Amino acid sequence: MFNFQIEKPKTALIDYQTTYDFIALGLGPAGMNGALYAKRKGLKTLLVGYDLGGQLNNTSDVDNYLGLGNIDASIMIQKFTEHIKALEVPMLTEVRVTSIVKNDLFEIGLDNGETLRTKTLLYAFGGNPRKLGIPGESTFASKGVSYCVTCDAPFFKKKHVLIAGGGNSALDAAIDLSRIASKVTIVHRSQFKADKTTVDQVSKLPNVEIHLETQLLEIVGDVTMTGARVFNKITQTESLIEADGIFIEIGHIPNSSLLQGLVELNDAKEVKVDRFQQTSIPGLYAAGDVTDNPNKQIIIATSEGAVAALIATSFINQKGDK
Repeated sequence: MFNFQIEKPKTALIDYQTTYDFIALGLGPAGMNGALYAKRKGLKTLLVGYDLGGQLNNTSDVDNYLGLGNIDASIMIQKFTEHIKALEVPMLTEVRVTSIVKNDLFEIGLDNGETLRTKTLLYAFGGNPRKLGIPGESTFASKGVSYCVTCDAPFFKKKHVLIAGGGNSALDAAIDLSRIASKVTIVHRSQFKADKTTVDQVSKLPNVEIHLETQLLEIVGDVTMTGARVFNKITQTESLIEADGIFIEIGHIPNSSLLQGLVELNDAKEVKVDRFQQTSIPGLYAAGDVTDNPNKQIIIATSEGAVAALIATSFINQKGDK
């Protein structure tokens, strides 16, 4: 992975008395593209967040974004940022949002004590994969440890990979990987929680091995991951499973706390949106990994940000506020 230093845009000089047409919260692909589209539509726009790149900072290489080929994630962030700058999209960075209130306008409280006001709002604060929290997990992140099969499966062609998890997402991952990897080993601390039809399908795959009632203890390796230490609860024995990588499929934690009690969330605390990225409150949109879209992909988040901005423009025009 290349270590490019991305120049952080300086915090914008903001007139906090301004009423914006569209504010995008989140500096990842969804928020950035939403702000770009809103600016191009002539809306008084502001992009707000803390970490430039959002969840892209947790990724090493990206090889499934149309037109960019296999690209280092830091270079992708740099390209996105350059595009934002070229279109002069106003950006307020290195601030954290502390509250969101809906009155006549959306009022956004910041950790600098100021408040922003906007007619429409895009919430794109993403989410984080749930982690195992075991030794070696962070050490070998992007060096064998992955949280996204769709993103990283091609890097493990004809290799042996582990899957941590026993739900539908874990078993779906096993099915996908079985077509690429030479061997797939599922490790789960209890019994499967996936649908029986999916369990039956996975059980019939010739290159998939299943270890239930088995606890992952440590991910080991040198420069890259070489295996994992596990504990079998039935035999009460420890062993080492040699493998080239591990996909951790134990869930996703959406960063939706600021919207709890304000909009409708599902049981996983993801923001429920329709096909226009509209939440349960008119004028408030959500895009990217924080939503209930099960496909957490960069290109999907980017397109959702664009959809939200275009629908927000129509919303403002219909109200005659512009």
